[in-house]
Amino acid sequence: MANVTTPPGSSDGPDPFDAIVDAPFDSALSERYLVYAMSTITARSLPDLRDGLKPVHRRLLWAMRQLKLDPANAYKKSARVVGDVIGKYHPHGDQSVYDAMVRLAQNFALRYPLVDGQGNFGNIDGDNAAAYRYTEARLTKTAMRLMAGLEDGTVDFHPTYNGEEEEPEIFPGMFPNLLANGATGIAVGMATSIPSHNVAEIVDATLLLIDNPAAEHAELMQVFHGPDLPTGGVIVDSAAAISAAYDTGRGSFRVRGRFHADEAKDEADQQAGIERLGNGTWQLVISEIPYMVPKGKLIEQIAQAIADKKLPILEDVRDESDEAIRIVLVPKSRNVDPDLLKESLYRLTDLESRFSLNLNVLDANRTPGVMGLKLLLQQWVIAQIDILLRRSQHRLDKIAGRLELLEGYIIAFLNLDRIIEIIRTEDEPKVLMMAEFALNDRQAEAILNMRLRSLRKLEEMELRKEHAELLQEQEELHKLLDSPARQRTRLKRDLASLRKDYAEDTLLGRRRTTIAEAAPTREFNMDAMIEKEPVTVILSQRGWIRGARGHLPLGQNEKGSDFKFKEGDGPAFAFHAQTTDKLLIAADNGRFYTLGADKLPGARGFGEPLRTMVDIDSEAQVVALLVYRPKAQLLLAATNGRGFAAVADELLAETRKGRGVVTTKPGVKLSVVREIAPAHDHVAVMGDNRKLVVFALSELPVLAKGQGVQLQRYRDGGMADVVTLALDEGLSWTMGGDSGRTRTEKDMRLWKVARGAAGRLPPQGFPRDNKFQGGA
Repeated sequence: MANVTTPPGSSDGPDPFDAIVDAPFDSALSERYLVYAMSTITARSLPDLRDGLKPVHRRLLWAMRQLKLDPANAYKKSARVVGDVIGKYHPHGDQSVYDAMVRLAQNFALRYPLVDGQGNFGNIDGDNAAAYRYTEARLTKTAMRLMAGLEDGTVDFHPTYNGEEEEPEIFPGMFPNLLANGATGIAVGMATSIPSHNVAEIVDATLLLIDNPAAEHAELMQVFHGPDLPTGGVIVDSAAAISAAYDTGRGSFRVRGRFHADEAKDEADQQAGIERLGNGTWQLVISEIPYMVPKGKLIEQIAQAIADKKLPILEDVRDESDEAIRIVLVPKSRNVDPDLLKESLYRLTDLESRFSLNLNVLDANRTPGVMGLKLLLQQWVIAQIDILLRRSQHRLDKIAGRLELLEGYIIAFLNLDRIIEIIRTEDEPKVLMMAEFALNDRQAEAILNMRLRSLRKLEEMELRKEHAELLQEQEELHKLLDSPARQRTRLKRDLASLRKDYAEDTLLGRRRTTIAEAAPTREFNMDAMIEKEPVTVILSQRGWIRGARGHLPLGQNEKGSDFKFKEGDGPAFAFHAQTTDKLLIAADNGRFYTLGADKLPGARGFGEPLRTMVDIDSEAQVVALLVYRPKAQLLLAATNGRGFAAVADELLAETRKGRGVVTTKPGVKLSVVREIAPAHDHVAVMGDNRKLVVFALSELPVLAKGQGVQLQRYRDGGMADVVTLALDEGLSWTMGGDSGRTRTEKDMRLWKVARGAAGRLPPQGFPRDNKFQGGA
């Protein structure tokens, strides 16, 4: 590097460029990013296993304790708390700190709130809290329990960021906050997601593990049932899936809202959330919603689904909530299946949501890691025993100091007159007292510092009684420190005491979330939500389609001659269907299209062009329009006499572009699409050359797509028509004219040959147009 000349007039000193270090950019960047990543992981985003808190939450509660915001004291402005936190302990943005404080106060966000808020701290609708200058707060009893023992030497304290204050590394209380309230956070390269749980179940699992450290995970899951969320709801995963998630520390849960109608008279209706309104009408009531789902957002989703016609069986949604959630759902009609409505809501809205489990926490060495339930409880027990030992040792030190003073006080009591004389006459009474009565410096100093009024308290019996009690306590504490069995017994006793305050029969301790595996999922189909109504389908020759409500008379023939059409247009197809039906449309280019009967325009006008609903080629013509029937077989044949059978399920198209089924060559078109009756066993083919062939239906292959096989052989022309028949019943055809009569030829043995034959002339009287149906 070139030398830098010091400018005239500048003071002599080290050149700042001397501090520049020549290092590869990638290594320098990776080192600095690693420092940032570790800071994010250990000091911001992941909770500590021992108290379940992140640093910002711990500092909030510590600052409130320093402000003496105990449950028995008055509230103070949240601004005061936030100011102390960012000024003394957590130098970050005031809004982020206040947001963390607000969450600690929300009973719909935390299972056991740690802050008792007064004012607007937000609501389950998703509204934000008021500004911190308007709200007030203090600690809850749960928070005080979590911080119990801070003054007993149970944890280490470290300097704050500026060295002016001290703060605890963790909180020593026995409340199992990590599992009880859960935590979520995203660090660099890792995240944590822990739902809340029931304290009584956590304690039961911990007691089981203390009694039997070798207990299997399955035994723990007998008493530890899974998440217990603040907003209740129902977890519908199987017990095996829940157990597997807690075994590995990773998984997810399906959480559903709860349907419950308190005003319903019948208990079954109450549990199903159905309120009967009379005349057979009813409505559904949602009483609990999934965790972390804002109520306002859920109602908006339901309303949008109604507007988008994704929920055609739902008429309306109303929010009748006060302090308790009450979302009312009004079905389209009383015939709607309540279970289908619930299932559709689970699929289309956040009434069913997923909450992940990722037990990624910091252990006692501040090392992040994912733990299973058993390991996590074991580590927490170890931490609690360590806190117990530190508390006991701290108490022993206090007892030793007090015993030392008591021994000095007893000596002073027994020699009170001489002590007073020494104090009155000697310039250095402390030295003489220590020499004459074998007192140490601390004892002599304590006697000299006693006030005269305290002399009346120096009664030998009381001093010796206190001395004996302290010796007994000291002995018990030594036994506790020396015996792991006693430590476990003491921990079990303290946990049992904790459990009483959070038992199942208490308002705070009762389980809110039900664990109930969902019934097998019903096959969900939007068509199932369409209200079933009769409809008459009419398609004109020019491709205009409509659906008339009800089953109207079709006129003199199935083409619907009694319906009105535009000038120059006429009927092509007309038949009865239901709005729940799907319609199969076949074009002569071999493509099939699908259209819902409920999507048809009304019949007040002439309908709408079919090509606006499906993308039929402009040069293609519709050759068939029929109702789709599951698993039915259709006979497909082209003008060149080739064809095959197809299952109707294989013909359904999921898009407007349809599905290519029959492969056609230039000059060849699909001409016949007919449903094969279950009783039919033969195929009859008629050619343009007026030759008839009858062969067994078993010779016709069932294909999904293709050209098919040769049904009849021709020298000139092609195929005119094809049908299926039951050979024992013979072949029937419609007569010409308006009579509507049919004629049947019973004996078809003369025409029965192998598939692909040329055939022979049809029976006498067969229509001249060579069609089995329609006549000339």
